[in-house]
Amino acid sequence: MGVDFGLPHFDAELQELGLLAQTAGLTPVGKVVCKRRAPDAALFVGSGKADEIKLLAAQTGAQEILFDQSISPGQQRNLEQHLELPVNDRTYLILDIFSQRARSHEGKLQVELARLQYLSTRLVRRWSHLERQSGGIGMRGGPGETQIELDRRMIGESIKRIKERLRKVQRQRSTQRRQRERREAFAISLVGYTNAGKSTLFNTLVKARAYAADQLFATLDTTTRQLYLGDSGRTVSLSDTVGFIRDLPHGLIDAFQATLQEAVDADLLLHVVDFSSPNYREQMAEVQRVLHEIEADKIPQILVFNKLDQVPDDVRPLRLQDSYELEGVLTPRVFTSARQGLGIDTLRQLLSQQVVAARPAVGSPYFPQDHEAGV
Repeated sequence: MGVDFGLPHFDAELQELGLLAQTAGLTPVGKVVCKRRAPDAALFVGSGKADEIKLLAAQTGAQEILFDQSISPGQQRNLEQHLELPVNDRTYLILDIFSQRARSHEGKLQVELARLQYLSTRLVRRWSHLERQSGGIGMRGGPGETQIELDRRMIGESIKRIKERLRKVQRQRSTQRRQRERREAFAISLVGYTNAGKSTLFNTLVKARAYAADQLFATLDTTTRQLYLGDSGRTVSLSDTVGFIRDLPHGLIDAFQATLQEAVDADLLLHVVDFSSPNYREQMAEVQRVLHEIEADKIPQILVFNKLDQVPDDVRPLRLQDSYELEGVLTPRVFTSARQGLGIDTLRQLLSQQVVAARPAVGSPYFPQDHEAGV
């Protein structure tokens, strides 16, 4: 279900929501799109459109209703009562995917923190079967109120414990970063919209075996490897980070601060773009918005327009390297197909030039002369 409020990035085809649903293991069976000037306070879409959704759900056998926008706990509760089906929003769907995909200890902690923060606002709905009940003389509440208060306290205590454990992880990461800085390590982070091909490019550059798939959020945990750049005779640190997405829940940005810190502390960002996507400009703008939010927008970038093999011949570039104006700054750009290896040598050469320009000194402890490529 998508509601067009006149905002610039409305997905009229609900393609991204469908991909998110499939990534979460669901099968989309229908879609409803409408235009509104503002959300309905009670049902988000109004009673008439809610009736239309209910009819379509009955015709298609739908077992759950997904909204492409975030809906309030009250709207969610009212919709479930009206539609007689579970109702979830985009935020919940992304959290569900992250819960399924997180592998590292840190990633699991981050996801659990974001999930608890999200659920803490929806306790009334979750415990609707124990809501406050009226009784005889002197009775002012019921078991529902007690259960909600108990659950809220338990969630609050869990959030506090997870935050403390995450602070320890962040301190460990800070120690590792200080060690890299003392060794004069040059750090490069891959950033970009989800499913732009970051992990495939990472594997191609460092000959690693990080998980890569043609799906949203294939990678959640930061992976770091050493990349040898032959033209410079030096080795750099290359990190693959979680992909960004439109309307990424703020709770996830906060919870993933330790992971995104790799981008904040990088000397150079490889901004990977899915050149085959008709919405690549909007996706680039969303990545830039998140980079501003985590204060990584001042770090130099190289734009990597990936998936060149999936672009029609009539729009393919004449050269594999040029420049692109990004937020008023002329930024180096390389066209690649990480899957087929196109443009990878050009990208390596450009990286070597950037590293040499930033680290002119030769023979530092972190830049020995003998390396095994890809280690």
